[in-house]
Amino acid sequence: MIDDFDDALALANGPGRAGAAAEGPAGEAAGAPAPGPRRPTGRAAHETPGWEAARATAYRAARPLPPRRLPLDLALGHTLAAPLTALTDLPAFDTAAMDGWAVAGPGPWRLTGGQVLAGGPAAVPLTDGEAVPIATGARTPEGTTAVLRSEDGKVAEGQLHGPGMQPGANVRPRGQECRTGAELLPARTPLTPAALGLAAAAGYDQLTVRPRPRAEVLVLGDELLFRGLPQEGRIRDALGPMTAPWLAALGAQPLVTRRLGDDAEALREAIATSRADLIVTTGSTARGPVDHLRAILAELGAELLIGGVAVRPGHPMLLAELPGGVPLIGLPGNPLAAVSALLTLAEPLLCGLADRPAPAERHARLTSAVRGHPTDTRLVPVSCRELGEASPVTYAGPAMLRGIAAACALAVIPPGGAEAGAAVAVLGLPAT
Repeated sequence: MIDDFDDALALANGPGRAGAAAEGPAGEAAGAPAPGPRRPTGRAAHETPGWEAARATAYRAARPLPPRRLPLDLALGHTLAAPLTALTDLPAFDTAAMDGWAVAGPGPWRLTGGQVLAGGPAAVPLTDGEAVPIATGARTPEGTTAVLRSEDGKVAEGQLHGPGMQPGANVRPRGQECRTGAELLPARTPLTPAALGLAAAAGYDQLTVRPRPRAEVLVLGDELLFRGLPQEGRIRDALGPMTAPWLAALGAQPLVTRRLGDDAEALREAIATSRADLIVTTGSTARGPVDHLRAILAELGAELLIGGVAVRPGHPMLLAELPGGVPLIGLPGNPLAAVSALLTLAEPLLCGLADRPAPAERHARLTSAVRGHPTDTRLVPVSCRELGEASPVTYAGPAMLRGIAAACALAVIPPGGAEAGAAVAVLGLPAT
């Protein structure tokens, strides 16, 4: 799950989104996969969509990545491209649910000698009045009517004594969990550690998946320092260290973070030669003297799908599609504005690339009134101290990270603001 705020949302509408750690490129095919059909966006790029419309456009604009087969140890965080069906009954045979004795008929029972261990050979069949020691998970001998727990039995003079038991007691019958061919998980399910364990138990060595979209981050701006203290009018780069991990938490596989300054030719070359499924830039989304991104996208023949969003902070964010079908998201340079763009555009786009359902909407009640923008949606960092409640945090200006570093979600404040007690949508933040 992507954040610990999930447990505190009493009004949550649907399951949380699964976060996944970044993994290396082992097992991945080189080069960008051939693009599939894009979902129609239904909106002209020159319009400035509202926040909800922008998220819907980003989701519809994604071309789902082609499926590929991966071994189980490389499938974590990817998405099932087809339903997971059982290749065997689970369990595949009757097994002991705990340590004790496999018994046949009513007691007392005479011990036959030997013992039955998990993974061991088939035991000699039992007849009425017989018992044999058995370990948890071991296949029960033919003729077994129940398993007597070790703490309930007592052996005296070669006989086992214990209470009477119903037939089948402490036995996991064959097919108790599922029968061969049963659907265990539907297509479009994110592969969590538990899902991989289920796939292994069901007999799989490989899975057909929609891969995690590979993302490349391009950090722009000559004013940025990458080590040491701010000095001589230059500031530390805050977006480079956080953007790739944030994309990973949203379901991407970050490939590289490049620092390009305000070099227009370097930016053009980086975009034109990228082999990622998604390019994310930081800064240069406005129209200042060294903001080259929009001009370069036009030179490259990119289609501008979203040129700005009616949201604060982050309204200059953009979404474009390059001629080869690869999407590019432009994050504004202010930190909180960049986070706003990640959750507004990158989250739904990554869901679309992986062919997952659009992000589920969640709600919480505000503990205090929040001032709104007259016409635009506001995204406000909030903490959660009580179940289902969201409290705005301080230090939440567009250029600040202090507030969001202490927050667990962004509250979606509609134009005009929201009163205390109002239920508002919330966007969970990565916890790791």
